[in-house]
Amino acid sequence: MSTSSNSGKSNDEVDLGQLFQAIGRGFQNLIDLLMKVVKVLANILIMFLLFLQKNIIALSIALVIGVVAGFVIDMLKTERYVSRMLVEPNFNSVQQLYNNVGFYNDLAEAEDSIALSDALNIKVGEAASIKKIFIDSYSDENQKIKLFDDFVRELDTSTVKVLDFESYLKNFNSLDARFHQISLVSTNSFVAKKAQPALIKSISANDYFKLQKRINDVNIEIQDSIINKQLIEIDSLQGLYKTILVKEAEKPMQGTNINLAENGESQNKELALIKEREILKTQLVRLNQERANKSSILNVISDFPNRGVAVKGFWNSYKFVVPLAAILLVILVLWLIQLNRYLNNHQLSTKVK
Repeated sequence: MSTSSNSGKSNDEVDLGQLFQAIGRGFQNLIDLLMKVVKVLANILIMFLLFLQKNIIALSIALVIGVVAGFVIDMLKTERYVSRMLVEPNFNSVQQLYNNVGFYNDLAEAEDSIALSDALNIKVGEAASIKKIFIDSYSDENQKIKLFDDFVRELDTSTVKVLDFESYLKNFNSLDARFHQISLVSTNSFVAKKAQPALIKSISANDYFKLQKRINDVNIEIQDSIINKQLIEIDSLQGLYKTILVKEAEKPMQGTNINLAENGESQNKELALIKEREILKTQLVRLNQERANKSSILNVISDFPNRGVAVKGFWNSYKFVVPLAAILLVILVLWLIQLNRYLNNHQLSTKVK
């Protein structure tokens, strides 16, 4: 028995020893791999530094020429101005808004100033000054939470149980945002304000959206009428209950027989009416908010300014772009020269062999 027990212990010790050896080899292989990667990166860095050292004169000349050319271009270029407008599309008009802005931008990039002037109802020269029109969503975390809350209210209970905020965010896209920002870049600082009415009208004049707005207005009026009638009925019932309680109190008490059950029931009914009245008032407030939010097909939260702001910033200037492009071009040319030299040497060595 003791021999068998000792044999089992020795087998366990051998298995554990092999396991630790395997783990040690795994760590060693990982360390070797990391060392190889570090060596490769170090060699690349050294080769790059040697390349810079060897071609420092050519790169310096390219840098100086690029800086000078960039300053000259910045001085001679026409100033560009950007204007931004914040809007809130209603009645599922957001897709049409994006399509319209994309169409205007295509005309601007194609430099079709005649078609663009006709679309935006501005002069041809003003349309020619427009360089770019684009739109993007404008939403923060708080707005996304509010949108999620509104979205959940429209779902049934079983669907809400399997949907969480993280899942909603994964499927959230720019069209789901409540607010959207339209930006117009032009060499004319006043043209954005002139183009604003046509931008809004392109959505507001759509027959489908106009129909949706009319139906929504009718539905709001119906709901408003129903809620007000319910409030009037609750006021009448409250008055009736008060009258009953007053009459009950005026009755002479016969002995000590006081009907506490009826009084308690009347008070409970009155409390229920008060709660129902508060619910209806809350619904009426939300209805008024919806009426205000959907008073237009496209709500303009913030208009285009009377004058656009000049596009500034180091990253947008040619004094940065041109030197960088010049250095990259020189590096590419020098690398191609070295590659060609290496290929020629390789060809010669092959022939010698």
